[in-house]
Amino acid sequence: MRTSIATVSLSGTLTEKLTAAARAGFDGVEIFENDLLASPLTPREIRARCLDLGLGIDLYQPLRDIEAVPAEAFARNLRRARHKFELMGELGADTVLVCSSVDPEAIDDDALAAAQLRELADLAQDFGIRVAYEALAWGRHVSTYDHAWRIVEAAGHPALGTCLDSFHILSRGSDPKGIEEIPGEKIFFLQLADAPLPAMDVLQWSRHHRCFPGQGGFDVAGLVRHVLRTGYDGPLSLEVFNDVFRQAEAAPTAVDARRSLLVLQEEAGVARPPAPVVPTGVAFAELVTADAEPLTGLLGALGFTRAARHRSKPVDLWQQGEARLLVNTGTAVRRDGTRLAAVGLESPDPAGAAARAEALLAPVLPRRRAPEDAPLDAVAAPDGTELFFCDARLAGWRADFEDVGEPAAGSAAADSSATSGTWRIDHLALTQPWHHFDEAVLFHRSVLGLRAEDSVDVADPYGLQRSRAVSNADGTVRIALTVQAAPGDDTVHAQHIAFATDDVVAAARRLRDAGVPLLPIPANYYDDLAARHEFADGELEAYRELGILYDRDEHGSLRHCYTRTVGRVFFELLQRDGGHRGYGARNAPVRLAAQHAVRTSTALTSQP
Repeated sequence: MRTSIATVSLSGTLTEKLTAAARAGFDGVEIFENDLLASPLTPREIRARCLDLGLGIDLYQPLRDIEAVPAEAFARNLRRARHKFELMGELGADTVLVCSSVDPEAIDDDALAAAQLRELADLAQDFGIRVAYEALAWGRHVSTYDHAWRIVEAAGHPALGTCLDSFHILSRGSDPKGIEEIPGEKIFFLQLADAPLPAMDVLQWSRHHRCFPGQGGFDVAGLVRHVLRTGYDGPLSLEVFNDVFRQAEAAPTAVDARRSLLVLQEEAGVARPPAPVVPTGVAFAELVTADAEPLTGLLGALGFTRAARHRSKPVDLWQQGEARLLVNTGTAVRRDGTRLAAVGLESPDPAGAAARAEALLAPVLPRRRAPEDAPLDAVAAPDGTELFFCDARLAGWRADFEDVGEPAAGSAAADSSATSGTWRIDHLALTQPWHHFDEAVLFHRSVLGLRAEDSVDVADPYGLQRSRAVSNADGTVRIALTVQAAPGDDTVHAQHIAFATDDVVAAARRLRDAGVPLLPIPANYYDDLAARHEFADGELEAYRELGILYDRDEHGSLRHCYTRTVGRVFFELLQRDGGHRGYGARNAPVRLAAQHAVRTSTALTSQP
């Protein structure tokens, strides 16, 4: 289907918004009046610019508080409308949006509203323009789509139809099934937006918290299915008021918007991109560092062995059990040091996964490789993390590495008991730029086919940190996406890799014996644990001694501890018992405060 986006959904000047929409692959735009008024371009120049970009102007939004007003006010409204219709002729737009009145002086009289809209439509028809009447959720007297349709139907004018907006319909809890009773040819326009489900005034909700379909809690796809059953054949257009989007760069926001419509069309059954290929495991995580010694020393203490080296690149494979890390010293490193740069995802169909990603506008990454290197498809996630699709059956990427078989560093790690038990990557935690959090969730859900879990807000010492996990069905792939609440605070809001072990107490003791400090946890935390849970003799004392945190849900228990941060990365050791499914969100404020304390202490001791 034809796709469109309102210029209010993007940041920047009108020219920048049009360019971003065109490059993202949209067919048309809705031009918001404020964007036109602030533009140095004339309406004819805007029309020419859109033609050059291959964009149609599907809707113009200049008219409000038009109907159900006293005669003198309506006469003024018609004079204003005539001027706007002349402007639309220069602009090349043939549909105008009229929102239901919010004027306190509006009259509660449907017959008057229908008569005045019919007169407005008469004038519009003289200019070859259609009028799309939309019920605002906070309209003074008309606030539901069925009420707006009754007025349009009563007016009975061929140039007057209705505009349906998913936010205004779903935010009021209206049943969208009734849309099917509206003739498709009388639905002049369809505007789409999703939103979270908070308890707040609907106007504030609409003006600041809309999001693209698939990023909120509305069943937008269900509404679209009802609309399409009417025979509607117009564009699917996004109208999203969102404070974050208006501050973010327009180009990636436009791509995210276009992706949301591609996924929406798939869910509504009107498009069939390549089917999602859900990853079945984590093949490896790749760390990039300029100074490998602190990182590899920590890995050695954790019991990892430098098992192999890439045949043509300065990349080493460190492994313990099923947990595999690549340490790359050949890639340019940012000033913030060691970081998690790439993730290898085991896939039953790497080519299919890559095709799905490309169809949903994920950037396909060029890869510098020797002729004998394994062919690995890779795409970039919204935060820049490279995602490689690895064949789960062949492990072809491993053939690029030559075994070296070095023992792990450190006497404790060299002991055979250091690698006893099963180790694997339990989950990865990736910090997202504050303006790309919802985009990241939609990306991982739609491109990778992962399930999005409930969003969690966690208190840290200087604000709230928002986190949302995505995972496959059996939990072999878990990624926690966290928004960076304090820009520039890279120590606290860092990336981390969590390793699952069957005995976290033994693992923590080995680290301590190897001289590796774990994150110190305040004594008050353990006093609270004693009040909330009962423990076996000596159990709580061991947790207190080693800095192990504890959590319990309806499925089981979680024991976990953390290393200090190296660059932007720290490690978590965890033990899940009884099918515990969480990530220790209850303990996150304690962990964040402890990391702040360590950072502050380190900064003070490093001062001359």
